[in-house]
Amino acid sequence: MPVRIKKLIGTVLLIILVIVYAVLATLIAVAQLSESSPIVHLLYFFLTGLLWIVPAMFIIKWMIGKPEDQA
Repeated sequence: MPVRIKKLIGTVLLIILVIVYAVLATLIAVAQLSESSPIVHLLYFFLTGLLWIVPAMFIIKWMIGKPEDQA
């Protein structure tokens, strides 16, 4: 697959990942943390704010991977 196409697909996937992840994290926070203390809110948003990096790493790693040899 050409590098330009991989970067385009990866960019679109990253945008979708961030939007879906933010919506899900917010929905979970609203549904589950309404009666929690501010410390629990802080810990939740700190962890969920960092957790999206894991799938993003795999997408970026795939995007910048070495192109396959073309025969």
